[in-house]
Amino acid sequence: MLSSDETYASLNGAWRLMLGKADGLRQFDLSADGFWNSFFAIVVAAPALIVGWVGLANEIGDPNAFAGRFSMLIRLATVDIGVWVLPLVGLALVAPRAGIGGRFVHYVVASNWASAIIAWMMLPAALIRLFLPSTNEFAVLASLLLFALSMILTWRMTNVAIGRGAAVGSAVFAGMFVASLVVLFVLQALLGIAAPSGTGT
Repeated sequence: MLSSDETYASLNGAWRLMLGKADGLRQFDLSADGFWNSFFAIVVAAPALIVGWVGLANEIGDPNAFAGRFSMLIRLATVDIGVWVLPLVGLALVAPRAGIGGRFVHYVVASNWASAIIAWMMLPAALIRLFLPSTNEFAVLASLLLFALSMILTWRMTNVAIGRGAAVGSAVFAGMFVASLVVLFVLQALLGIAAPSGTGT
């Protein structure tokens, strides 16, 4: 478990990268221990993620059965953790062939901590969803705006962490985005998670 100072430094470094500042990399521990410790970001993100899981579980789980909602929450958590981790596993396999093997650790560490920041950034949309239906125009707009902002910041982080220019960084960003969608849809199908009725998604 990381200390509060180490966690703060890592989050601050990720935020610097998300602003396009390469000096954020200096705040990361890029050793083997630092690589594995960066997955502690999942724990940091967990409270914000749980709010989102609860909101979705209330919408698509059995509203009259606690066990049904709790089962749905566990499945949603499994999907989110899979979407977080599995694309990174895929990148580990292709990074050496794509010529970015030397920046793989940089990217994973930066991505993990940036993902924690994004989880908290999306918290307002998750809180709104607890009180308003997902089809509410305000809820939809808030979710879309925060999602767009998160994509811009993630793209910046990827470019700096990969350090091979905008073209390569954008290719990695696009590849990881597509991989995340594939994992999302596959896990949702495997776990029997259907979109809330009326969302159109």
